[in-house]
Amino acid sequence: MKKKINRIVMIICILVGFTIFLYLQNNLISITEVKITSSKIPSSFKGYKILQISDLHNKKFGDNQDVLIQKIKSIDPDIIAITGDLIDSKSYDAEVSMQLIREIVKKYPVYFVTGNHEQWSGKYNNLEKELKKYDVNVLRNEHVGIRKGEQEINLLGIDDPEFVTGNRDEGNIIIDEIKKAKIEMQPDKYNVLLSHRPEFIKEYTNERLDLVLSGHAHGGQVRLPFIGGLVAPNQGVLPKYTAGLYVEQNTSMVVSRGLGNSIIPQRILNRPEIVVVQLN
Repeated sequence: MKKKINRIVMIICILVGFTIFLYLQNNLISITEVKITSSKIPSSFKGYKILQISDLHNKKFGDNQDVLIQKIKSIDPDIIAITGDLIDSKSYDAEVSMQLIREIVKKYPVYFVTGNHEQWSGKYNNLEKELKKYDVNVLRNEHVGIRKGEQEINLLGIDDPEFVTGNRDEGNIIIDEIKKAKIEMQPDKYNVLLSHRPEFIKEYTNERLDLVLSGHAHGGQVRLPFIGGLVAPNQGVLPKYTAGLYVEQNTSMVVSRGLGNSIIPQRILNRPEIVVVQLN
């Protein structure tokens, strides 16, 4: 009888411990810092901080997103870049995201590009109206100049290829969107692209983009030591681009692990993150 009770107690302890582990893995936000060095970066932008938010998927971090907001304020970035999937198509709730937006726009310029879930939700037009209502800069295959003093860099943003109807190759869609975003852009200036999808690094490199900020891969959902992420949308099993900095030729790409979940409801060894990209 005593052995049976001990076994039950042990099982309960294991279950409680694993539950706590999962909670922390999915709710304890990490801050990842990435430093980018380039001779093209203007001198006035040395130390310039871009805070990247990706793949929130309606995830709540405290009442009114207070936990996430305090993390952002502790970094005090120059601008905030949101790289898609702010909402989740399966459980659309724009208010969860707007709780975050309404607070961060008070202090920081915010730039947004779409992800696949914005398209899948069927309610993107409503979301875009709300974002623009609070002065979020929505970039849809276009660019803007970011000035600091007398110097400037280019910030480009493109739609997720899901927004293009028809049976077209997504790589070609990405190239067309980048070319459209580049119209009337001064090519000699340092350029930063916001694009939801990391798997198109070849296209980004061919288009001679200096820096790309992406998400979408959710860090590979489950991360294992020496292996990395196990699975990612549009990359399959053992995906190549899931988290961190990747450099190919003259293009640097930063992939955020993101904050929320969608089809797979849990993260393991893959805490939610916000990324701070510092230009040098």
